[in-house]
Amino acid sequence: MEKQLNRWQVIFASTAILLCTGAVYAFSVFAGPLSAQTGWSMPEIMMAFTINSAIGPIPMILGGYLVDKGYVKWTIALGGLLFAIGFYLTGYVTSPGMLYVTYGLMAGLGQGFAYSGALSNTLRLFPDKRGLASGILTGGMGFAAVLASPIASNLIQSHNASFAFKTIGLAYIVVVLIASLFIKPAPAGYKPEGWTPPAQARGGAVNKNWTDMLKTPIFYVIISMFFVGAFSGLMIASQASPIGQSMFGLSAGTAALYVSLYSISNSSGRFIWGTVSDKIGRSKTLMIIFSVVACALLVLTLIPGQFGFALGIIGLGLCFGGVMGVFPSIVMENYGPANQGVNYGIVFTGYSLAAFFAPRVAVQMAAANNGNYSNAFYVAIALALIGLALNATYMKLTAKK
Repeated sequence: MEKQLNRWQVIFASTAILLCTGAVYAFSVFAGPLSAQTGWSMPEIMMAFTINSAIGPIPMILGGYLVDKGYVKWTIALGGLLFAIGFYLTGYVTSPGMLYVTYGLMAGLGQGFAYSGALSNTLRLFPDKRGLASGILTGGMGFAAVLASPIASNLIQSHNASFAFKTIGLAYIVVVLIASLFIKPAPAGYKPEGWTPPAQARGGAVNKNWTDMLKTPIFYVIISMFFVGAFSGLMIASQASPIGQSMFGLSAGTAALYVSLYSISNSSGRFIWGTVSDKIGRSKTLMIIFSVVACALLVLTLIPGQFGFALGIIGLGLCFGGVMGVFPSIVMENYGPANQGVNYGIVFTGYSLAAFFAPRVAVQMAAANNGNYSNAFYVAIALALIGLALNATYMKLTAKK
């Protein structure tokens, strides 16, 4: 069975599905035009993004449970379709409540199922290259906005936001249906040909379920680091276009290009930092990431013009991608592969909390400061510094372990 399995085919099919579900990172391109089209306020519209991201732990944990029980193909396929259909139906909404159901609940639940299933299955197929595999898969998800942003911007300019949701949603349905045909589950105890597990592989000998995981002090450090690591990235992902327009004087079209630039950085960071973490370790990688986040936020605050904006969002994009690429491997290394789906789903709560607070902090602080996001950046800088302290604690705990 192992000889017949083409793990690269599985990871590329999974990445194709996450290329669709990652369109959530392009929401800032839709938000302004949708507000202008419907008359709904930006806080009302951004609540859909908040729901979409914050609901993540539910499908992540449930999807992880289904994957751990062997229902890999169904979890990924149904998740991808639920996201694509929710995205498509968003083109028909006539009230904020409907937006919250289609984009918030349906797309959010679908994204969580697909992401959880694809990530857990892929890490089991690549025990020899976890950072690389996680980087490829999550990088595809981050790259989604690179494709979606300019397409959505053109469709919005030629028609409107509703038409863009319908058109892109239909395309996603087709992609998910085709890619799902190539999804295969990782066999139990899968080992690539010619690979021998390291004798001292941490977490390789012990598989812990979620109740055992919650009893370890390291869990609370990991979930806290995930929160502070994702905070600045989600702030920019949800507000990149408004930040560019209000603070740096960009047009809507130019701001959409910068959203794509951020997404390219986000996608590249997942692959780059995932690979780097295989070489130098997860803790050292996170130390670099948190440091760069703080510097990039200072750049956005202090350096005016398009150069400052570009430099800041490239740094933040690379680091947000790194956070998303490194943490799945951290969870598996500490608690084993057998229950990775549920365990990572619970740790993902840290990301979801960041998804709830980051956009709200950004919008409210900008509204109180005439469209200036500097105070929100200062909050994110403080969290990045806390991240450095948490990572130092994590290094001490793992050294003792």
